[in-house]
Amino acid sequence: MNQARTTSSLAIASLVSGILGWTLLPFIGTLVAIVTGHMARGEIRRSAGALDGDGLAIGGLILGWLSALVWIVGLVVIFMFLGGLAWLATLN
Repeated sequence: MNQARTTSSLAIASLVSGILGWTLLPFIGTLVAIVTGHMARGEIRRSAGALDGDGLAIGGLILGWLSALVWIVGLVVIFMFLGGLAWLATLN
C-alpha cells in the first residue's frame, strides 16, 4: 500500500520566510529562512522518503542566503563610503 508523502512544514516556512526576507521582514525573514531551510533538509533526509519538500527548502535557502549577501555587501558599501568621507575630511 502506498503511503501519501506529506510536505515538510519547515520547508514551507523556509520558502515563505525567504520571500518575506525580500519584502516585509528583511532581517528576520532572512535569518528564519536560512535556519528553517537547513532544518527542513535534515528532517527530509531523516524521514526516509516519508516527507517531501526538498525543493521548497532549497528555494528558501537560496532566497535567504542571497538576501544575507545583499545585507553584507550593503553594509560594506556603507562603511566604505563613510570611511571615504572621514578620510576626505582629514585631508583639509
